[in-house]
Amino acid sequence: MQSVLIAAEESHILRILNSSFQTLDSIKDRISHIFANFFCSKYFSIDLIDTRQSISWDAIGRECCDFEVNYKRDITIIRALCLEGKLGVALSLWYMMIQKSVIPDIITHNYLINGFCKTGNLDKAEWLVKEMLFRGPPPNCATYNTLIKGYCLQKDIERALNLFSTMANSGIGPNRVTCNIIVHALCKKGLLEDARKLLTEILGDTYPKDTSNLITSTILMDGSFKNGDINLALTYLDGIFCGGIPLDTVFYNVAIHGFCLIGDISTAYKYVCEMFKRGFLPDIFSYNTLIGALCKEGRTTEACYIYNVMSRMGVSPDQITYKMIIQGLCFHGDVIKANLFLHAMLDDSVVPQPLIWNVIIDGYGRCGNMQKALSIREQMAAFGVMPNTFTYNALIHSQIKSGNVVEAHSLKKEMVLNGSFPDLVTYNLLLGASCNLGNFHSVLQIYDEIVRGGYYPDIITYTELLKYYCIQGYTEKAEDLLEKLQTLNLQVDHVPFLILMKKYCKMRELDKTFELYQKWLLRMS
Repeated sequence: MQSVLIAAEESHILRILNSSFQTLDSIKDRISHIFANFFCSKYFSIDLIDTRQSISWDAIGRECCDFEVNYKRDITIIRALCLEGKLGVALSLWYMMIQKSVIPDIITHNYLINGFCKTGNLDKAEWLVKEMLFRGPPPNCATYNTLIKGYCLQKDIERALNLFSTMANSGIGPNRVTCNIIVHALCKKGLLEDARKLLTEILGDTYPKDTSNLITSTILMDGSFKNGDINLALTYLDGIFCGGIPLDTVFYNVAIHGFCLIGDISTAYKYVCEMFKRGFLPDIFSYNTLIGALCKEGRTTEACYIYNVMSRMGVSPDQITYKMIIQGLCFHGDVIKANLFLHAMLDDSVVPQPLIWNVIIDGYGRCGNMQKALSIREQMAAFGVMPNTFTYNALIHSQIKSGNVVEAHSLKKEMVLNGSFPDLVTYNLLLGASCNLGNFHSVLQIYDEIVRGGYYPDIITYTELLKYYCIQGYTEKAEDLLEKLQTLNLQVDHVPFLILMKKYCKMRELDKTFELYQKWLLRMS
């Protein structure tokens, strides 16, 4: 079965890449043929007339149009692959475009760099930046910000600062985001004075003194809030007010975000009112911050009220606004209202991202409304948003919850045929379902697929396997597996211990039960 999956995956990838090759080859050959006919005439003055008569300029226009369409298609595929974490395939397609002398745009390069930084492959990200400097397009501020953030996430502040210092050599000045990333990293290491000096140095020659002081204090306040140092954040806040520095919307947004971060929504509201008093209008960031905090606390009715206020104030909701409200509503069981917001998005000509569709599909599935979940999946495809692995996982989970394990396995086959591939979550869902049904042949088959597919089993995988051993009466295998679990770099909870203890109780092995209980207590202490 796994060989079929691998073959299907390879076939899918090859279809994408071969399609790109064939299109680019045909364009190159056609353009070469046209220009060869045009320039290589024996008698240029006479043949020029013939050429004008023989060449169909409509055909050339069509070729150029096809080139544009295929270029857009290829960069769209690269970006989608990056979002799905398939960076190897994305980089291969990028390389193929380069080989054909087609350079992807700056945004596509930034997608790749962001993907490598998120996976910790900073050497590859840095190499790609060097390629951009050599071939183009030249890196922009967002490119450097992404790489600097990658170094900061790896706690490599020195390399982040080195890269920061080289930005000027490329003619790119740092923006507020750059400063925020660096200062946040320095604050996290307790280097507040270094952060202040750096900001003063960066901003001193560029901005007037008051503006420079405001930006410095705002960024330091933001870093303090994010690091949980509330007293220091409030010190910066008071300093800004007492210093008589002219304020801006960014300052208020940072204050609102900071108080929402620590769960003090009442004070966040106070600063929204303060904005109005001082003649500033909340922007999309202000409203999204409040909506996100309210949804996190389960205050979805209040979040919906803020949504209505922002609409009346002329601030259009974006994907983030809808995502937070829909996630909040679904998490608290109000999937019907969440679906109304989905329709509001569509009415506003905003096509929801796959995540939003998936949340609603999962919400209906958890409510047991499988028919509606499948209907949303069909609607999703009708709007040109193809179901991904997470979509299928939500549907598989819903089918299993409804007791339809056969349909769940059918969905796994369907996802492969549609170009999505099972992940560890998919296999764990099917593994648990097979174990609960006593379909032990299926348990071993699925576990074999996991191992042969190159996946690393997690604590859920091992727990289901341990349950299988206990049900089958393979107590020694269960004991060996539990011992192995404790040597692996996994967060082992009480569940595997409890499963084996229950087995010992059924076998009337009370001494072993108590001994295992003692081991568990020792591990938890």
